[in-house]
Amino acid sequence: MANSYYDPADLRKFGNITEWSEELGKKFFDYYGKVFEDGALSAREKSLIALAVAHVVKCPYCIDAYTKDGLQRGITKEEMMEAVHAGAAIESGATLVHGVQMMNKYDKLSM
Repeated sequence: MANSYYDPADLRKFGNITEWSEELGKKFFDYYGKVFEDGALSAREKSLIALAVAHVVKCPYCIDAYTKDGLQRGITKEEMMEAVHAGAAIESGATLVHGVQMMNKYDKLSM
């Protein structure tokens, strides 16, 4: 297997971020844990959201983590792929809607 910039083993080291900033690291993990508890949305729903966002922000560690988390929560491969497509559609739409800014600028400059 070729070397990669992203080492899958680094995901297991995520907790180590507290070593260089204990107070902020702890606050982050407290917040992170609270966010993914059942609330108005279930932990299962939040896992699907996290998987979609992981793809949009292109985080291989998050993709690995939330694919595994989703499997543990009984999320099907079809549900996972649909979530990824929802994220992709929003990302594409956000790119395209900025075309309006370009169109407006073009119209101003070409007058």
